[in-house]
Amino acid sequence: MRLVIATAGRWKKGPERDLFEHFAKRITYPLELREIEEKKKLKPAALKAREAELLLAQVSAGAVIVALHEGGKTLSSTAFAAKLGNWRDQARDVAFLIGGADGLDDAVIKRADWVMGLGTMTWPHLLVRGMLTEQIYRAQCILAGHPYHRE
Repeated sequence: MRLVIATAGRWKKGPERDLFEHFAKRITYPLELREIEEKKKLKPAALKAREAELLLAQVSAGAVIVALHEGGKTLSSTAFAAKLGNWRDQARDVAFLIGGADGLDDAVIKRADWVMGLGTMTWPHLLVRGMLTEQIYRAQCILAGHPYHRE
């Protein structure tokens, strides 16, 4: 199982990046962050549509597409671990898609195999990278029986 986090926008040094890197280096599955950015000045709806094209282009054939969206299904960490473990056991690659400041276009939501939420609050897209990576690390620990996760 290979994991891709494809996300709109690029970041510089800062605490959000540090959080991502802190957990990314602990994940044993191959993990790649792919940042996309549209350089043209577009109106919000056109920008979301263009970001959707660029994000979906990051998905390898046969990969599970997980769209991160505030309206998506929320799971406990153990349920997320079970889902990730199932994909691992099926030898499926997984692509997590994170939209920009205006969120994901409906084209991504419709194409996704699963729409995942990190709660009903709105989170900055740069912070979502770190939060998702921590949950992937937590899932890895749960699946391995490591005591990182406590209930």
